[in-house]
Amino acid sequence: MSAEIAFSRYAHDRIGDRRTDEAWLAEVWADPATRVLVIAGTRIGLVDGAIPWVSPAEAPEGDRVLLGEHDGVVHFAVIADGGLAGEDWMPLRGLVLVLTEDDAPLVVHAMGIAEWLWATRHCIRCGGRYEIQHLGHVLRCTDCGREEFPRTDPAVIMVVTDGEHPEDRCLLGRHPSWPPGRYSTLAGFVEPGESIEQAVRREVHEESGITVGEVEYFGSQPWPLPRSLMIGCLGKASSTEISVDGEEIEDARWFTRQQMKDEAEAGTLVLPGGISISRSLIEHWYGGALPGSW
Repeated sequence: MSAEIAFSRYAHDRIGDRRTDEAWLAEVWADPATRVLVIAGTRIGLVDGAIPWVSPAEAPEGDRVLLGEHDGVVHFAVIADGGLAGEDWMPLRGLVLVLTEDDAPLVVHAMGIAEWLWATRHCIRCGGRYEIQHLGHVLRCTDCGREEFPRTDPAVIMVVTDGEHPEDRCLLGRHPSWPPGRYSTLAGFVEPGESIEQAVRREVHEESGITVGEVEYFGSQPWPLPRSLMIGCLGKASSTEISVDGEEIEDARWFTRQQMKDEAEAGTLVLPGGISISRSLIEHWYGGALPGSW
């Protein structure tokens, strides 16, 4: 199954073999057409409500990260000192609503590296200091020589359906901290020694009390908050009685397509934003676009 997912649709060429090509790097950094995303620590400042890309000459001092090539243009990020950020600069979670599908893969790549560099300061073997290599994609301990690479935590996110119901239904839940009316697909991290299918069944049962049988892969989406890969799945329920855990999930409901459409149009049901894999999963089940988002 192939899915159209916003964060994964317009992938850039990461040109990883260029990360140690000093002559080429100097050449593209001198090119005013090269685009640079400025990150202060782990925050970005918007300009007129959009993600700003500047020329290398306009970029501040900082750690350079080669993101890759997109539409024939080389893109970098410069991770500057966090003190550069103004009060209105935002972490990635605050930027999701302004990300375009064109920008999203580059920004997610850049912020994933920024979050990793911010959180990974000392060697886990000897406690020594790391130095950045390969244009932000490798850390090397200055004491023992150990190399550290960016890590990704797998997480499952799933739309669960009740195909035995005459109208077919899908299961959505809401976190206790969300505003009224906001519902989304269930999700959770894959535990050590667990398969994707096992994680889907466990998370759904823990959060909603629903038992899931068949599980199919849908698609995936990077989600560096701080370093996840969301693995989208379709699950078929083999039970229908809901019993929420009350902690991660405050409420869960079965929705028919008509209920979902009517409540989304009325604004009493608020669904995830269009750039999220959750939205893609829901609209895949629904069979088309739905109104409203958060």
